[in-house]
Amino acid sequence: MRSSSLLLLSFLLGMCDVQGASDFRICAFNLHHYGDSKSQNSIVMSILTKIIARCDVCLLMEVRDTKEKAVPLLINSLNSYDTDHDYSSVSSGRLGRSAGYQEQYVFVYRTNTVTVTGQYQYPDDRPGDVDAFSREPFVVRFKAPTTDIKEFVLIPQHTTPVNTTKELDALYDVLQDVRKMWKTENVMLLGDFNADCGYLAKKNKKNVRLITEKNLTWLIPENSDTTVRLSTSCTYDRIVVNGEKFAGAVVPSSATPFNFQVEYQLTEEQALEVSDHYPVEVLLKNSGLLKVGRMLGNAAFKVSSTVGIPLALMFVLSSLVFQMLWS
Repeated sequence: MRSSSLLLLSFLLGMCDVQGASDFRICAFNLHHYGDSKSQNSIVMSILTKIIARCDVCLLMEVRDTKEKAVPLLINSLNSYDTDHDYSSVSSGRLGRSAGYQEQYVFVYRTNTVTVTGQYQYPDDRPGDVDAFSREPFVVRFKAPTTDIKEFVLIPQHTTPVNTTKELDALYDVLQDVRKMWKTENVMLLGDFNADCGYLAKKNKKNVRLITEKNLTWLIPENSDTTVRLSTSCTYDRIVVNGEKFAGAVVPSSATPFNFQVEYQLTEEQALEVSDHYPVEVLLKNSGLLKVGRMLGNAAFKVSSTVGIPLALMFVLSSLVFQMLWS
């Protein structure tokens, strides 16, 4: 029976030019004052939707949705654009020392590939270092069963440029709190760290535990330009993973800025209407057997269309093969 199943598997995959299921993508994007005005710009919203729809989880920063309409509009746009997935979001409260200027962290995610299992607003009341952050991290735990890592925690941060060194160092304390509270080593820190050019001097890097700690891996290559303006070339936006297990679950060399200006053939002026930052992203490896399951589904559809076998029957057959391989 098993040999017959393998023959059917070979036939199904042979009928479909399948490259395998795409890996799991985590993104971080500074939207540069995303609120009511930007959400009413149909061209900007179309580009934002295309960018964010590439991601299974996307951290959004500089969200200034005081009327609480801009984020729902973005989610509606995503669900209309990408009907293969269902999108939702989880947001922090408004953060900032000044009542006149506050931001939110927003995580947009595909509900069919990932589940929110916990959230935690860092209180920023550490003895001896109270109010270390202008915008303290809003920490979220996710379950992603298709990935090799299965479950992970994301710690976002948009540092204040004039206080970058101190805030980056204080992120190390946040990491330790999260590891202890949720008893996990699978933690990623990401966001607009302002970790380059004039905001993080080379001489200060030795004072930042987030940089000196050997168990942490900084994924975005140095000298990557995460800024849109041609007049700047700075690696402000970063992704950092904790521990060997999480680092091993990352697709090698996948951490990079996404140059949407080139991808969508925009002028610099058009791109700046979207944001002055490029998003940064990284891929997590997907479990091998789950890739095969998706491949079988795709192959079954193609076989049904090509040779006229009822689609329902092909999915039943491919499902039986997958179950046998799993057992």
